[in-house]
Amino acid sequence: MRLARIETSDGPVAGEYEDGYVHADETYEVGVDGELLPPCDPSALYCVGRNYAETLDQMDYERPEEPDFFIKPPASLLGHEEPISYPEFTNELTYAGELAAVIDEPCHDLSEDEVPEVVRGYTIMNDVDALDQQGRTARKAFDGSGPLGPWIETDVDPTGIDMWTDVNDERRQDANTELMLFDPYEVVSFLSKRFTFRPGDVIAFGSPANPGLIEPGDTVEITYENVGTLRNSVVSAEE
Repeated sequence: MRLARIETSDGPVAGEYEDGYVHADETYEVGVDGELLPPCDPSALYCVGRNYAETLDQMDYERPEEPDFFIKPPASLLGHEEPISYPEFTNELTYAGELAAVIDEPCHDLSEDEVPEVVRGYTIMNDVDALDQQGRTARKAFDGSGPLGPWIETDVDPTGIDMWTDVNDERRQDANTELMLFDPYEVVSFLSKRFTFRPGDVIAFGSPANPGLIEPGDTVEITYENVGTLRNSVVSAEE
C-alpha cells in the first residue's frame, strides 16, 4: 500500500495513493485537487551519513564504528515535485538519494527484531547538501534541504533493493541497499536508544557516492525499487 498526503482547499488530507489519486473520505486527483505534500509530518529527520563504502572512498572518510548521524528540522521538508531553491549562501550544492523509514508509533530503545513492528513504511529523501559551508548543520539543515516522498510504501523489504539517481536524465547513482555498512534495522535500533521517536519521524539511511553538483534548471530523480521515484527541480533563489 502507498500512503500519501495531499494539499487540498480544505487543508492537508492523508490517504491511500493509487494511479494519481489519493483515496480518503473523498477521492482527490493529484495535480487537479491539490499537490502531494511530504508523506508524513515528522518532529525531526534523523539522517545517517557515511553508510556506504564508496561514499567513504569518495569523501576520504574513515569507516565509522557505529552509525554516524545528524538531524534535519521539519523546516527542511519539501514535497515531491516541489522546487529546490538554490540558496544564496552556497556555490556548491549537491544531492544524495536516500531510503528513509517513517515511524508509526511512539517508541524507544528498540531491538533490531522490533523495528519492523514500529515502521509505517519507507519513502525517499534527497539529502541536499551545501558542501562549501562550515559544519554539518550549516551544510545540511537549511530550509528545503530535505525533499521527501512521493509517498510511503508499506510493503517493501528495505535490505536488498536497487536504487538509482538521474540528474537531467544522466545516471549519477546506481547501487543496492545491501551495500549499506549498517542496515536499516541496525540504524533504527541504534538511534532509538538515544531518542524517543514520535509518529511520522523519519530515519534516512545514507547515500551511495554522489558525483557532481546541481544547478538551477537541473531536475533530480531518485528511484528506489518497489518504493517509487522522488522528483524535484532546482530553481534560483530569485524564483
